[in-house]
Amino acid sequence: MKKAVFYYSKYQYHLDIFLSVSLVVVLAIYYLHLFPVADSDDNILILFTFFGTLPVFVSAVSSVLKREWASMDMLASIALVFSIVSKEWSSAVFISLMLSSARILQDITETRTRKNIDSLLKLRPEKAKVEVNGLIKEVKLKDVKVGDVVVVDTGEYIPIDGNIISGDASVNESSLTGESVPIEKGVNNKANSGTLIVSGSIKIKTLLVGKDTTLEKIISLIETAQKEKPQTQTLGEKFGKYYLATVFIGSFLLVMITNNLPLVLSVVLVVCADDIAVAIPLGYLRAIGSAAQKGIIIKGGKHLETLGKIEVVVFDKTGTLTTGKLKVSSVYATSKSSEEELIKLGTIASRRSHHPLAKAIVEYGEEKGEKEEYPDESDYIGGRGVITKIKGEEIVLGNEALMEQKKITFDDSIKDKVKEFEEKGDSISYFAKGGVVVGFFSAADTIKKDAKEMVKELYALGIKKVVMLTGDNERVAKSVAKKIGIKDVHANLLPEDKLNRLRDFHKEYKVAMVGDGVNDAAALSISHVGIAMGALGSDSAIESAQIVLMHDNLSAIPKIISLARDVNLISKEDFGIWGVTNAFGLFLVFASFIGPPGAAAYNFISDFFPLLNSVRARIK
Repeated sequence: MKKAVFYYSKYQYHLDIFLSVSLVVVLAIYYLHLFPVADSDDNILILFTFFGTLPVFVSAVSSVLKREWASMDMLASIALVFSIVSKEWSSAVFISLMLSSARILQDITETRTRKNIDSLLKLRPEKAKVEVNGLIKEVKLKDVKVGDVVVVDTGEYIPIDGNIISGDASVNESSLTGESVPIEKGVNNKANSGTLIVSGSIKIKTLLVGKDTTLEKIISLIETAQKEKPQTQTLGEKFGKYYLATVFIGSFLLVMITNNLPLVLSVVLVVCADDIAVAIPLGYLRAIGSAAQKGIIIKGGKHLETLGKIEVVVFDKTGTLTTGKLKVSSVYATSKSSEEELIKLGTIASRRSHHPLAKAIVEYGEEKGEKEEYPDESDYIGGRGVITKIKGEEIVLGNEALMEQKKITFDDSIKDKVKEFEEKGDSISYFAKGGVVVGFFSAADTIKKDAKEMVKELYALGIKKVVMLTGDNERVAKSVAKKIGIKDVHANLLPEDKLNRLRDFHKEYKVAMVGDGVNDAAALSISHVGIAMGALGSDSAIESAQIVLMHDNLSAIPKIISLARDVNLISKEDFGIWGVTNAFGLFLVFASFIGPPGAAAYNFISDFFPLLNSVRARIK
């Protein structure tokens, strides 16, 4: 039986296509009297009744093997069994057609979802550049050994953990720590796997490889967290538990009391939940398809149902609430220069640098109308800044370490002013000429434009808490949170710390986590619902989350929560419709207005009411 279930699962989609087409043809032959055989007997319907019910029974057995006793397949099996017992062949064929069509729709939706997600995923580095006897050769990552010297250039991810033995670089570690500003690293600094060289080039002596690296440890953390994911139960599963027992016990008692098998068959045919078995999944599939058209990928109806019950929404900061890109917020000039001069010369000096802060200065200058001009000479000092010559005058633009290296003097007023901006969490790039610092550029990570409105909408929906968890420093975190209206802030967190905070929230609330980095992946996995920012998000975050926002549109979060609540309500309405139609059908049965054939016909007609209700589910 297990082997049969395996082969059916493998070829289910193609079998369901063939089955659906066959059932439509059979029903057309039978009702349109296309062949004389259809007029003489029901053999063709009997044949396809058993053919059509086979996939449902196989699926039901599969559920039993998984110990999912109250699955919708079990409920559908009841409807089919009693249709066969009562020899209502056409009703059984119609039920099989509805169920196979629903499976086809579900398979199409899941296939499209998986395809969209897979297009975002990229493999971790498979190769590394290793220096051997002064020569650099590319080898498979699995062949790198402890003690090897690995060379990593601008735009490349560090593949191993080790110590920098040569060079300087600006390293973006936001994927691991959540820190928005690239860190300047040089000789004797530690290099972590999974971090990106934004600018510069370094040589690293390998200390850790394979499963011992930082990246692999975080992946292991994700796997552990996935096993710990809170268990939720769908409305259909809860209903199924009681329904199966009620149908069996009720049928047995009715037979014992009345000894009237036709009456029992009529009752069971009226109340069999084949319509619910199709309508509930259809509602969620309809909602998932509607969301996909808006660039929101939902990995299953169960996750959408859980999202509708969410009470707390937790956000990572960098790349989620903020853009993850630096933007110049202020330009300060002493009396020895002017703001206009700093902008003009700073833009020119930054033209050949790839550092995020230099790019921010260029963008700022262009916004102010500066033309595309380049310095006469430019010397990039990895991880520190640039030394340029513009029309014969030396301009130094960079961090404090570069100023000290060049023995450039600071005005006291500069340091006092810098302190004000650093307390806000801004990054500083000093501007010096003639051996003296005459000003600086202050830059900060920018908040996404829809973040503040999104937080308002979440509170308007009745969300009890909106929380920020971040690896950034407390000054930056509180500044961002205040601007967008978040009151609950937790800063300076490692990935393990985020998990601990989430575990605390899980004790009292249903929690959704929104993030984008590798450091968010475990948190996304352990949450009741994980939402990944797809376009900028890391592969592991997208894989661990249950919902992916393809366009990084924060305003979509309140929309999908509203969608989830709407489809949950529609599902409850489906049960209500089912209950009302069943009550009326039972009245007809016990009043002797209909028998088994009439009950089967009534069951088929009433099936369409919850189905029509379910197709209303869509994102607004």
